[in-house]
Amino acid sequence: MGVGGFASVQAADARSYGTDVSKYQGANGNLGYGRDSFSIAQIGGSINGYIYDQWTYNSQMNYGRSAGKRMHTYIWMQTGANQWQTKQMLDYFMPKINAPKGSIVALDYESGASGDIQANTNNILYGMRYIRDCGYTPMYYSYKPYTLAHVDYHRILAEFPDSLWIAAYPNYNVTTEPVWSIFPSMDGISIWQFTSTYMSGGLDGNISLAPNGKDITKNGYGASYNNSQAKPAQQPSQPQNKPQATGTYVVQSGDTLGAIAARYGTTWQALQSLNGLSNPNYLYIGQVLKVTGQVKSNSTPATTQSVYYVRYGDTLGAIANRYGVNVYTLARNNGISNVNWIYPGQRIVINGTSSQASNVRRYTVRYGDTLGGIAARYGTSAWAIAQKNGIHNVNLIYPGQTLTI
Repeated sequence: MGVGGFASVQAADARSYGTDVSKYQGANGNLGYGRDSFSIAQIGGSINGYIYDQWTYNSQMNYGRSAGKRMHTYIWMQTGANQWQTKQMLDYFMPKINAPKGSIVALDYESGASGDIQANTNNILYGMRYIRDCGYTPMYYSYKPYTLAHVDYHRILAEFPDSLWIAAYPNYNVTTEPVWSIFPSMDGISIWQFTSTYMSGGLDGNISLAPNGKDITKNGYGASYNNSQAKPAQQPSQPQNKPQATGTYVVQSGDTLGAIAARYGTTWQALQSLNGLSNPNYLYIGQVLKVTGQVKSNSTPATTQSVYYVRYGDTLGAIANRYGVNVYTLARNNGISNVNWIYPGQRIVINGTSSQASNVRRYTVRYGDTLGGIAARYGTSAWAIAQKNGIHNVNLIYPGQTLTI
């Protein structure tokens, strides 16, 4: 074939390096080294239906583009198998995407999974379809062990080939190049987050692997570059698991959504979704709520078990406080001989007893927390926590403070 026969053949993309950033990298983010060509910024997230913004998102996106970087977006998705929470999350964030159509919007799914792998996967696919229908490139972010334990990633790849962004680190020393011997071997990985210490002080480093000769981080930044703001799909697909009301409840003095949910054997997140409540902390006396299930009678406390995966910066003491358990009991149950030594990605089994008498929980305030955010996480109100802890100003808490929930 003559030279002219190759005129329409597109050259394969090379691999590229980039960072991902959140509020911890400040208003301008951190664009890494001179060779880095992309960055992925956090817009916010949902924790069991509690939606929060990242104040740094727009400034990081604007600064990165002004520096010539391909900027993309990720969302913290701690919604387990709850498609209605995912819908509320995406209804809120997709109109705020500050990036070209076609660019990446990744779902960060590394905490809060339910025990049902297929239901978790259905929820992730619902979110990825929503993102696709809004005109963006959906990706799934997590760790390999967490994915294998909670998600059928083959179903994701069947619908969204090469859509995985997976993290795996060799250690926590400064690492500027991938250590290929610890590559998280899975099908469909387009981006590998190969370190959380790309620079001294902490920064996530990524390599776009360009499988099949296509660098996914170039999506949205080709000849058809379009920086218009995203608009949600007019008719997004409806979630499959909307709770159904079986009765009503009239709010009484002192009620919280979490307490009402416990009375009916459901969750405050389900009641929030069922009643379309934008803020689960705000109820008023006389308010009529739709409820599901029947009022629970006194019963033998049930043993509950949840799993937590250690993240960078965690301590066993902080995890124990978060779940209201003794740190030494937690260590013994997980075969940990030294309570001062845990590592990111480690699986910690939390055992507890659910009963009215043993429902005292403690939480250690972390940087960026608000009393309202903590209250939403536990299905109570900021005022209730303030009263229990003798806090006179609900706007004044500090990192390291231990709260009784």
